[in-house]
Amino acid sequence: MKTLNLASFSSIRIGPIAKISLIEEQQKLPPNGFILGGCNNLLFSDDLPPLFMLSKNFDFIHLGKNTLHIGGATKSGKILSYAKKHNIAHFELMQKLPGTLGGMIKMNAGLKEWEVFKYLLAIKTSQGWIPKEAIKYDYRYTNIKDIIYEAKFELEYGFDNELLGMFKRFRDNQPKLPSAGSCFKNPPNNFAGKLLDEAGLKGKRIGGMEFSSSHANFLVNLGGGTFQEAVELITLAKKEVLEKFQIELQLELQIVKK
Repeated sequence: MKTLNLASFSSIRIGPIAKISLIEEQQKLPPNGFILGGCNNLLFSDDLPPLFMLSKNFDFIHLGKNTLHIGGATKSGKILSYAKKHNIAHFELMQKLPGTLGGMIKMNAGLKEWEVFKYLLAIKTSQGWIPKEAIKYDYRYTNIKDIIYEAKFELEYGFDNELLGMFKRFRDNQPKLPSAGSCFKNPPNNFAGKLLDEAGLKGKRIGGMEFSSSHANFLVNLGGGTFQEAVELITLAKKEVLEKFQIELQLELQIVKK
């Protein structure tokens, strides 16, 4: 068990001080439990379910003959450094994606046509190894309910520094203020940021929270922002975009509450 100040640990800087149960060995996640990774796309309420986190036992990278095995608690920065050092392809995307591998797989994190599932072979949960073909996944979605302890990927050599540079440029264009990344998923054949901008939400502020004036799809914490203020802005944005464009925005960040 460990204690975390979620307002300091989460990327959006919102949340209470909470008790976190560390998972040292494989087990099933309790039905009402919630597994934490790097907390980069999470918005915490003050009333939380039981929280769990993988221990350092699941922070590893093993190079096999034809596959790369990575623990669910391994951070994206560590994966990127390893891939670069060993000239391994297809992990340049980690330049853009903060967090741990388990969380990135759970939400099929990505950027444009690049996503974590593209070169994934299988994941390991309490039920054993599950091949990618047995998992339902789509744009920023999977049906994974269990804890992801480990994953294996296709192993191909040829780290692409040009691709790395492109992902870095994408990241450099994002707001620097605390946020949970993209607030909404891009609707089919459209962009959430464009819709929010045209609906008048760009720069819209309630208390300490704002839809960034530099990128409307980033809900940023200007300092002292609260869960209630964030939810109020999210609700307003969905309402305005629905009324103006008849498009129902879907959250990309995840709200954590009982």
